[in-house]
Amino acid sequence: MKQLLRLVTALLFAGLFAAIADAHDFKAGDIAIGHPHARAMVPGAKVGGGYLKLTNTGSTDDKLISITSKRAEKTEVHQMSVSNGVMTMRPVAGGLVIPAGQTVELKPGGFHIMFMEVAEPFKEGEMIKATLTFEKAGSVDVEFEVGNAGGASAKDHHSDMDGMDMPKPQ
Repeated sequence: MKQLLRLVTALLFAGLFAAIADAHDFKAGDIAIGHPHARAMVPGAKVGGGYLKLTNTGSTDDKLISITSKRAEKTEVHQMSVSNGVMTMRPVAGGLVIPAGQTVELKPGGFHIMFMEVAEPFKEGEMIKATLTFEKAGSVDVEFEVGNAGGASAKDHHSDMDGMDMPKPQ
């Protein structure tokens, strides 16, 4: 009987945690938006990064064409890359394609959202409201959950430039 009670308790907790994990997901048409999050910014910072997963469950490609937020004067999708030891970060011209049946992850060191000209730096624990607009799926309001400035791991730093694997000096 105790084993059955433990099993039932474990299943209830597993279900609760699954529900909590899914509670921060959004949907626009065929686009599933997974866990929008940002990092806390240092006082006086004017630029912050946003991250999420975009999954296109449809049969045709779609495109993220704009992001807006009252917390930033300007918001863009950027792509970061390193070529021959030189890091570059540029806005994605024409929108970010989300291929049919695929997931595009916006994360440090690759595609990411840049919140620019932020008047009040993001603080850990708050939610940053934004609107994502897709070419086919339309617009959806989302909230970016602000975590600590250090991110999920030591390699995953706040500054998008810090999140890159840079070549070591020789």
